[in-house]
Amino acid sequence: MGKIHEKLDPKLEEFIRSQHVFFVGTAPSSGAGHVNVSPKGLDSLRILGPSSVAYVDYPGSGVETIAHLRQNGRIVLMLCAFDGPPKILRLYGRGRVVEPVAPEFRELLSCFDVRLQPRSIIVVDLERIADSCGYAVPRYEFKAERDQLARWAESRGPDGLAVYQAERNSESIDGLPGLPIAGEPA
Repeated sequence: MGKIHEKLDPKLEEFIRSQHVFFVGTAPSSGAGHVNVSPKGLDSLRILGPSSVAYVDYPGSGVETIAHLRQNGRIVLMLCAFDGPPKILRLYGRGRVVEPVAPEFRELLSCFDVRLQPRSIIVVDLERIADSCGYAVPRYEFKAERDQLARWAESRGPDGLAVYQAERNSESIDGLPGLPIAGEPA
């Protein structure tokens, strides 16, 4: 049976820390826009407090989460147990994008063991914490993290990543502003 939690308690924190993957869901304000769900891994999620989490946002081909958060701030993170006791945890909240130029970026980054230079850190202030049974979630065995993203980013170098992000991450698939191009305001 599902339960609503007022805050992240030690048991929920342990559950979060033991998961190798989580999913991020966002949507634009317009009913005509695309809903986005993104899987995340690479040990990129951290608990900042009883009602706050953050994750490292590594370079990627899309910028939907950033664009949606800039527009309306709505976000949900979902974690589900693929081994051990069945459980699903949803963390609903208001998210914000912290870019490398922001004063708090370095302090937040120190919470993570980064694999490559992130394009941002997503901070989520939790408004609703809900769990459910997860009885229908299949069991999977974790083998290892993938290293392709780090190798891809390394092969491009910092300048190549900047060009890639300017070309691919300046706006969402629905035309919403994403990452600013160098010199533009966020």
